[in-house]
Amino acid sequence: MSLLTPQRPAEGAHTHDATTLVPSQSRAERTTSYAVADFPLPTGREEEWRFTPVDRLGAMLRDAPTGACLEWAQDLPDGVTLGTASVEEWRASGAPAPADRAAAVAAAHSGGVAVLDIPAEAELDTPVRIRLTGAEREVVHGHLLVRAGRFSRATVVLEHTGASEYSEVLSVVAADGSELTVVTIQEWDDESHHLAQHDVVIGRDASVRHIAVSIGGGIVRINTNASYTGPGGSFEGLGVYFADAGQHLEHRLFVDHGAPHCRSNVEYKGALQGDTAHTVWVGDVLIRASAEGTDTYELNRNLILTEGARADSVPNLEIETGEIVGAGHASATGRFDDQQLFYLMARGIPEDEARRLVVRGFFASVVGRIGVREVQERLMQSIEHELSGGER
Repeated sequence: MSLLTPQRPAEGAHTHDATTLVPSQSRAERTTSYAVADFPLPTGREEEWRFTPVDRLGAMLRDAPTGACLEWAQDLPDGVTLGTASVEEWRASGAPAPADRAAAVAAAHSGGVAVLDIPAEAELDTPVRIRLTGAEREVVHGHLLVRAGRFSRATVVLEHTGASEYSEVLSVVAADGSELTVVTIQEWDDESHHLAQHDVVIGRDASVRHIAVSIGGGIVRINTNASYTGPGGSFEGLGVYFADAGQHLEHRLFVDHGAPHCRSNVEYKGALQGDTAHTVWVGDVLIRASAEGTDTYELNRNLILTEGARADSVPNLEIETGEIVGAGHASATGRFDDQQLFYLMARGIPEDEARRLVVRGFFASVVGRIGVREVQERLMQSIEHELSGGER
């Protein structure tokens, strides 16, 4: 199967129906709690940590405040406000509780919650931008709540650069009828670590697109969870990642379909080059008995460019009702297509340029849907920079 295949399944693709067996332990049974003590220190043998190099994350999992923070800069369109709230107010916002120890530690020791409010019925012509920059490799606990008002239309871009040991909780609450795009970009230096829990709560007839772009960082692990509070909601989870030698980039998704007649579509694409480059993608979709009329699909593609790189891809699907529109998943990991390369070189294109064209084509279906031209162009430039082996 080509890694450039369309996102929807073709004839005979791997799909599921009501006859599919449900795993003995449902994804919904995992612990969620505001108490750090409810999450023992991971050993790496747990299902949710088995791919992660936990031995390099000890300081970030310690139940203690640090007082450190990142430098914030923001561009806020008219009407958008950035304020603060207490952890108690955040708990009452409708955002989910932490789902692992890193998120519980971040929520407990962030010192408060930054709150980005997009007013009801606002239609923003320019994106909201928040740039977070670290100056030193010290543990920082971050916490941001994004609230999109009823029938609002907005794009929020979060950028992470510099040096840090950053552990964050991002809560996104999209009110009924809203349309929100959230783009999170990880361009840390090579020694930085970033652990994140991103929770997306989708209201009735609301639409949320969450886009994760991970290029920089020694260890980046982002858990994205989507849930619905009413019928008609739509979630699109998109991701692009490029791992170099020594990097560990991990993306985990959990789409919890608990409301009827909702939709989700997940598409992540990654490339790897260099010895010990490692990527992980885990996609969990749960269709509860109450979620009749669900339409869901998840896709992961990985392109291995050199020897010594490793990509793990684990799609999971649980279905508790047969009254659905459709559900399926696909995953493929492959090496660079020599036939595509030969085709281009036979037409006079130098090998290096041909490789760049194939990789650009591989990522184009996801990058083109980000919706912010500046971000799209910068991302493609960063990917080409990675391909050339340049230093960040």
